Amino acid sequence: MNQDTEIEAIRKNANIVDIISSYISLTLKGKNYFGVCPFHEDHSPSMSVSEEKQIYKCFSCGASGNVFTFVKDYENVSFIEAVSIVAEKCGLNFHGTKKVSKVKKHETEYEIMNLALKFYQNNLNSALGSKAKEYLQKRSIDDKLINDFNLGLALDYNNSLNKLLTNKKYSIPTLLELGLINQNNEFITDVFQNRIIFPIHNLEGEVIGFTGRIYEDINQAKYINSKESVIFKKGQIIFNYHRALPYIKKQKEVIIVEGNVDAMRLYGNNVKNVLALMGTSLTKDQVSIIKNLRSKIILMLDNDEAGANATFTNGNILEEAGLSPLVVRLTGEKDPDEYILKNGISKIIENINHPLSFLDFKLTYLKNNKDLTKTEDLVKYIKDIVSNLKNINDDLTKEITLKKISEEYDIPLDLLEQELKKVETKTKKDSPPKKILEKPKLSKYNKASEGIIYFMINESSFIKIFKEDLGYFNNQTYRSIANEIIYYYEEYGQIDVASFISYISTKDYLYDEVMNIIKNNNTENFTIEAFKEYLKVAQIEMYKDEIKELKEAIKNELDASKKLELANKLIELKKGCVENGK
Repeated sequence: MNQDTEIEAIRKNANIVDIISSYISLTLKGKNYFGVCPFHEDHSPSMSVSEEKQIYKCFSCGASGNVFTFVKDYENVSFIEAVSIVAEKCGLNFHGTKKVSKVKKHETEYEIMNLALKFYQNNLNSALGSKAKEYLQKRSIDDKLINDFNLGLALDYNNSLNKLLTNKKYSIPTLLELGLINQNNEFITDVFQNRIIFPIHNLEGEVIGFTGRIYEDINQAKYINSKESVIFKKGQIIFNYHRALPYIKKQKEVIIVEGNVDAMRLYGNNVKNVLALMGTSLTKDQVSIIKNLRSKIILMLDNDEAGANATFTNGNILEEAGLSPLVVRLTGEKDPDEYILKNGISKIIENINHPLSFLDFKLTYLKNNKDLTKTEDLVKYIKDIVSNLKNINDDLTKEITLKKISEEYDIPLDLLEQELKKVETKTKKDSPPKKILEKPKLSKYNKASEGIIYFMINESSFIKIFKEDLGYFNNQTYRSIANEIIYYYEEYGQIDVASFISYISTKDYLYDEVMNIIKNNNTENFTIEAFKEYLKVAQIEMYKDEIKELKEAIKNELDASKKLELANKLIELKKGCVENGK
């Protein structure tokens, strides 16, 4: 069984309603099912799922496809990974694709980082690593946790890693770019010396950098990190993502902590759906990564003033991105690592199971450093609360919060509502107008061509009419898609949207265009009259192109008889163009 046949067999065994129902709630209305679309900020069920056609379509954002494309976009995985997920849900085996050997971008850099990590790991596991191991054991980091997180050790030799890597013919400039060595004139030293090494991985689990921590009482910075490089962009990754991802997907919940060791401690105690910040506020890329998880978000940052500030900052960043984070504030110990060591994992799980809303956290946070018995501080506190309500979309939450403040501080509710209205009005005025990303308007020819393709993948009877009345497209992309449709129909004797999506998914250069055509066309009225109207428009445009080419040829032709012959062809084409335009 070839791959295409296997994928199609899995698709036929997977009822799209059952698979999508495992992700979102669906309700039967008429002959189709409807649900809230997960691919945009949807407040009413705008996604339709057809059990008959085995496809879905959102009438608001246009998201559409078959069972595999839904899983692909929802889980944020490749098409082939989506096929595997669907197969597993159906209790089927999928053998996948044979790996094609190809050169990976920055392959040399990844090789170097892997070799460096193995070197550091060997150091920690050697006799020279005994003191570092003792330090880790004192911090209750056992061998299992060391192995799970690939911890290593940079020895107190200033050139050991450099010697290893240059002996293997890796260049000094590459090692400098990766931040593994320093160079001062001719003098070269390793960046990491006498430190425990915590590897940093990208989203796919490849080593891209290191954090080094001192473990002896020496007068140096506690932590040093790899500098950014061609493979390490701090703002584009989140610590522990590749390990935590399966657990986050399963639990639909992600816990975000500050430090690497906090994440390790939770993970080692079977709270595996945990990510750690990279020492800075969340970036746009990191927010996008978190948003794509489509999970409940819990911020559990350090229990000090800096941690409270970081919770406020990062919570606002998430809220502005349309997310609704929850908050856990621990008491007594500085961070989750210390809290677990002193109180046990069950106590922290109890906290995780009873988080605060971000708004409730802000109501407390905004009181910091204010004496609310003083009018000036109380006014500032009220204004801060009202200002922070502007990012909340839920009117009921706003109303309840204002009522609560009104009763607690004996302030008329209508006065608070007026203040909120002023803040929202000012925000609208101060905000630059949002650019409306309009879809580029299709030409008459492109619109007709897409309509023809859409009709053909929905009903095979239109394929024969296309072959007889038009036969090809001037546009190369449309022509290639039409050829694939004809091939598929002749090979399998039938065609429908769901099956053709699976087939075309292996042809990257056409897949996106086909999905756009499906997204842009909504009709279910597949009549011959409508199809022939599309054909007529396409024919006229093709005549126009040929007329243009003939006019150019006549202009450049020197032979009188050939010029006459071309002129006669031009007359015939113009005649055909006029007749078809009627």
